[in-house]
Amino acid sequence: MSALTLTLKAPLTQRVDCSPLTPDFLAGKSLSEIASIALHSGNRKLRVDALFDLTGDDSSNIIIQNSSAKLDFLGSKMQSGSLTVHGDAGSYLGFQMKKGEITVHGNAHAYAASGMAGGIMHVNGNVGDYLAAAIPGDRKGMKGGTVIITGNAGDRAGDQMRRGIVLIEGNAGAYCASRMLAGTIGVLGSVGDYAGFGMRRGTLLLFQTPKLHATLQDCGSHTLPYLKLMFKAFQALPSRFAAIDNTRVRRYAGDLACDGKGEILVFG
Repeated sequence: MSALTLTLKAPLTQRVDCSPLTPDFLAGKSLSEIASIALHSGNRKLRVDALFDLTGDDSSNIIIQNSSAKLDFLGSKMQSGSLTVHGDAGSYLGFQMKKGEITVHGNAHAYAASGMAGGIMHVNGNVGDYLAAAIPGDRKGMKGGTVIITGNAGDRAGDQMRRGIVLIEGNAGAYCASRMLAGTIGVLGSVGDYAGFGMRRGTLLLFQTPKLHATLQDCGSHTLPYLKLMFKAFQALPSRFAAIDNTRVRRYAGDLACDGKGEILVFG
């Protein structure tokens, strides 16, 4: 069996909802049945074979070739298998994903990993705003799993994040870990203004001292042995975080306006 490969035929002028293109939804379907699935694009419905050339028969391993930033909801609600995207991905990548693995060889737009509860997502590029954040009307962002971003992230990464691990190897924008409820976010580069704003619990790992707002409390420098356990867990990941082994940090508690049980750890 060979991977089910969908190759985009031409550049898109309208956004397309690709939520049906997951291993779970396509399991047991023939190539002709997959080709006839309708995808929403604006006020129209388009057949899969109107947009993609299809080859292969292993729907547990899906490959998107020539992908476009207008392909939204890739990997939405995945519960098994793998999805590999060659090119950019649109908004809501891995939305409410539960299990499986998503790999993107390109960039992704807003709300990547929103509502994600399990599995692994690896974006070999940049992501837009609201990475692992809650969508409007929801009070919980990412709920579990692991996200690795090799590039930069936009504003409000981890907004209302509830659980899980997000590792950003580049920079993050303003309001990183805003209103965070729990979980761990690591940023190797810089972060924008108001990091940890409204943070209730959770941990933000930084390697550059941020511009801190007034309700974050400087707790001084500490050696925290428990970090060895965290970094040991990172060693198996395909990320620059796997090489980190440092337990000496400067700790900031906050946001004191919201219980103050969160922490920002800055490595020297």
